Amino acid sequence: MAIEIVALILVFAGAISCLIGAIGVLRFPDLFARMHAAGLTDTLGAFLVLVGLMLLAGWSLALAKLIFILAFLWMTSPTSSHALAKAARHGDVEPLVVTNLAGEDLSSKR
Repeated sequence: MAIEIVALILVFAGAISCLIGAIGVLRFPDLFARMHAAGLTDTLGAFLVLVGLMLLAGWSLALAKLIFILAFLWMTSPTSSHALAKAARHGDVEPLVVTNLAGEDLSSKR
């Protein structure tokens, strides 16, 4: 009974993380911010959902498959985000200029 409750909480937290990432993709202003929101929340959301499903699967073949899916997602999601950012920079896509309340350009300060 306790494992099912923990699994439900993990799956729900993963779904919320994916929902927040989807909202970030819609709300953020440029490609780089959207890519950052999608890449981070997708990885975290998939991790939480899959760990919740692993708890429900128990020791079975389904557990092994879920582990392989998680490993595949953890390798491909950051890699695809990096490749997309590199392609955008190669195509001369610039991030938006960020200013503070005083009007100073903060995008060049790193």
